[in-house]
Amino acid sequence: MTPSRPRRPWRVSLRARLILITSALLATGLIVSGSIVIGMLRANLVDRVDKQLRSLSGLAALLPLLPSDILGRQNPQETRNRVANLDLVTDLYVAVLTPSGTVQQEVRLPARHDETGPSLPALTPSEITRRAQHPFDTPDRTGPGTWRVLALPRPAIPGIPTASPRTPAVPGLPTGSPRAPAIPGTPTGSPRTPTTPGTPSATPDTPTTIPGLPSTTGGVVVAVSMDGVTSTVARLRAAILVTGAALLAVLTLTGLFAIRAGLRPLRRIEETAAAIAAGDLTRRVPEAGNTEIGRLSASLNGMLTQIEQAFAARADSEARLRRFVADVSHELRTPLSGIKGFTELHRLGGLTDVDQAMSRMETEATRLSRLVEDLLLLARLDEGGDALPLDLAPMDLRTLAADARLDLKALAPDREVTLTSPAGGPPAPALVFGDERRLRQVVTNLISNVVTHTPPGTPVRITVGTTPDTTPPEATLAVTDHGPGLTPAEAPHVFDRFYRTDPSRSHPDTTGTGLGLSIAHSLTKAHNGTLTLRTTPGAGATFTLTLPAITPPP
Repeated sequence: MTPSRPRRPWRVSLRARLILITSALLATGLIVSGSIVIGMLRANLVDRVDKQLRSLSGLAALLPLLPSDILGRQNPQETRNRVANLDLVTDLYVAVLTPSGTVQQEVRLPARHDETGPSLPALTPSEITRRAQHPFDTPDRTGPGTWRVLALPRPAIPGIPTASPRTPAVPGLPTGSPRAPAIPGTPTGSPRTPTTPGTPSATPDTPTTIPGLPSTTGGVVVAVSMDGVTSTVARLRAAILVTGAALLAVLTLTGLFAIRAGLRPLRRIEETAAAIAAGDLTRRVPEAGNTEIGRLSASLNGMLTQIEQAFAARADSEARLRRFVADVSHELRTPLSGIKGFTELHRLGGLTDVDQAMSRMETEATRLSRLVEDLLLLARLDEGGDALPLDLAPMDLRTLAADARLDLKALAPDREVTLTSPAGGPPAPALVFGDERRLRQVVTNLISNVVTHTPPGTPVRITVGTTPDTTPPEATLAVTDHGPGLTPAEAPHVFDRFYRTDPSRSHPDTTGTGLGLSIAHSLTKAHNGTLTLRTTPGAGATFTLTLPAITPPP
């Protein structure tokens, strides 16, 4: 079985397709509407012709009994005056048929010397009866024209054509007298049927033959030329074609401009996409109002904003990772360099005080171990979930605050340390649901930060309590110093890893790694709390630990 070849896409622009489809729909609509109008007009004209045929049929049925010029052979206008509304009749044809269906007498108006006329089918009495009152079309026998034909049975005339109650009325002729038209050479005015010399007498119900006239039985055919209808329809068709072509051209041109205007926002979207592909992530699609394209533009702008933020976050993450690796390398290099130096001195025999060297090596190893532990803790905190299990239990932050006051007095006896509630009174209860060991590590890091970054003798205030005006209530523990504070440029980075306000990163009098506040912030977040900084240059800094409070047992 031969595999089917893939279909090639239609290599036509959207604008061209829209114009082609619109033009095709317009042309189809114009053709359909024009065809309907032409069909309705022709049907109306044919109906009018049929009515005129029926008006003529009554007059033509008595043709053998009327004067020779009753149909206006020499004066066609006279016939028009007798039968009204002949506006569509240009050529008239009347034929009298024998009972066998042959033409016995025919009249053409206006009079012609050619054989112009309808090509009649075989019209036997039964066929005439079947077609009575039902006009039909038939072609011209000499040309391309068409005739509308009505065939009727010609009623038998009883005896001498005198007035009879059964004498048919002639449409279009005066009907004031009940008597039939007089036949030359016969008396009129008698209710009895006269006899004609040389002819047998007849009863009122017996058809007779009148000398010099055709038989009074058979049929009569009335036909009118459809040239008037055809020419009217042809003129209308030409007018519709011309106006339709002009209208199609105008509408297509209008649609072209409308489609170009409608697709202009798509071109702007294309240009914006090309600029973004070139690397300009700040480009945005112009708004286009509350339309389909406008909503598409808004969605694209939202997507582009997300992409830009994602790229920015990725770039920031990569930058922080590079900075983190550099900081870790720097922090690890310091203790490792010290340990390596002492070991080389010992190998070369250059150590004069072995105990002091071993003490220094132990200090650097402890610093290195603490740094590794801090890095592992941060990695577990970043991983989230169950990577760092917490031993949660009800506890009071006043215990941590009191222990922090004692630790601070031990580390810096020259500092004034006060412990109060946020309102300034005695410490208030601050019950929380947390891991005491991890929260104690947070408070210890805050105290160490105060000792490290404030001048000796700087007073410190520790406040602990509950904020009942918040919903739900929160427990807070704040450490406030009156040191130099931080600048607006430094404050946003205090919780970053390895961040130090000293650019040289040299802290000979401290063993800090720059991870304390970062660890405190991550541990607080693991407890669904917050750790915030409020600082003013020259006015000190306040670190506030906020955790969800729990209701004390009754």
